[in-house]
Amino acid sequence: MEPVSLGQIAALIAALGFLALVYFSIRPLNKLSGALDRLAESLKELTEHTLPAIDEAAKTVAGANDQVQRLDQITAAAARTTEDISAMTTLVTSTVGAPFVALRKGAAKVKTTFSRSEDKEN
Repeated sequence: MEPVSLGQIAALIAALGFLALVYFSIRPLNKLSGALDRLAESLKELTEHTLPAIDEAAKTVAGANDQVQRLDQITAAAARTTEDISAMTTLVTSTVGAPFVALRKGAAKVKTTFSRSEDKEN
């Protein structure tokens, strides 16, 4: 048997050290693996619950947009109605009011004429 050299002893010690490092690293690596598995499961559950909420929010926003468009139509119709009422008021005032103004002017002229004739008689 050949004598064991100092280099071989050093290599054997290094190999045993590496073996101990691997042995003691297995447990923390297993714990890390478990934590990563739980994290992946949590992300999966979060995604399963979040996607329907996002879909519902998108539907809500679309519904709100429809309501705003309807409100715009109602506002435009109200503005048109206001313009129509204003035009109708102007038309009625000019149609009905003009004869009353003419009648009033005529009545004032008649009154003035009778006033003058009474003043002349006195």
